[in-house]
Amino acid sequence: MNPVSLFCILLGVALNACAQLLLKAGVNAVGHFEFTRANILPIGFKIAMQLPIMGGLACYVVSVGVWIVGLSRVDVSIAYPMLSLGYVVNAIAAWYLFGEVLSVQRLIGIGIILVGVFILARS
Repeated sequence: MNPVSLFCILLGVALNACAQLLLKAGVNAVGHFEFTRANILPIGFKIAMQLPIMGGLACYVVSVGVWIVGLSRVDVSIAYPMLSLGYVVNAIAAWYLFGEVLSVQRLIGIGIILVGVFILARS
């Protein structure tokens, strides 16, 4: 995989991870809610108007464009597993930004993902 291809794939992964974190920040701002017939429109509107939600959706749109460019250069059997790096980024960022727990089991899983991606990237 050449540097430009790797950049496209990693940028797509980073934008996708950023989108997830922004969506989480947006729903955190709204708080816990239940969808019912009575509140689906007010809650839906409140969620849609959150700046982090809008930013997260924008990151998704850009990530799709970057991902398409990456897929034009890399086999899908290599590119798609690289998306698992998003799990690693999001787990660490969620721990740092939102105070989520990084248990030993999660850290072992992250390590397994990293080993797998390293092996895949070298093929």
